[in-house]
Amino acid sequence: MTSEELRLNVEKALEEIRPFLQSDGGDISLLSIEDDKHVKVQLSGACVGCTVNQMTLKSGVEMTIKKYAPQIETVVNVI
Repeated sequence: MTSEELRLNVEKALEEIRPFLQSDGGDISLLSIEDDKHVKVQLSGACVGCTVNQMTLKSGVEMTIKKYAPQIETVVNVI
């Protein structure tokens, strides 16, 4: 998989997640993919101050991204 294909797959994963975040007043943006293994995202809106955003990031965001792009090892929220 090329870096471009990887980026498209990660974007597809975020599109799947986005409606759930938006329904709670939040959103998510892809910032970068490093070494084709490490994804940096930025949670925004209500997600910023949410007490469960780390759980959302690990169980929702990371799991969905790995479904589309299994080679991804980490997903980090950049504040």
